[in-house]
Amino acid sequence: MAWIKQISREEAEESGGLLKRIYDDATKRTGRVFNILRIQSQNAPILRSGMGLYVDVMHKPSPVTRLQRELIATVVSRINNCHY
Repeated sequence: MAWIKQISREEAEESGGLLKRIYDDATKRTGRVFNILRIQSQNAPILRSGMGLYVDVMHKPSPVTRLQRELIATVVSRINNCHY
């Protein structure tokens, strides 16, 4: 398995800025900062863009229902052996 340095919540708190805001938003949404965010923490602007893409794909109006999108995401994750 590859090793990628992750910026901890404490480090983000100390440095302030965009990553702190992203972590704060994640904590408000889900009560924690999941590894999928921390693994992208080295580049906060890219993390923000990735989160924006996720929100657009999963939550914005679409001919594909929200349930269908969740089912597609679940099947793809399962095929990729990803627990997310």
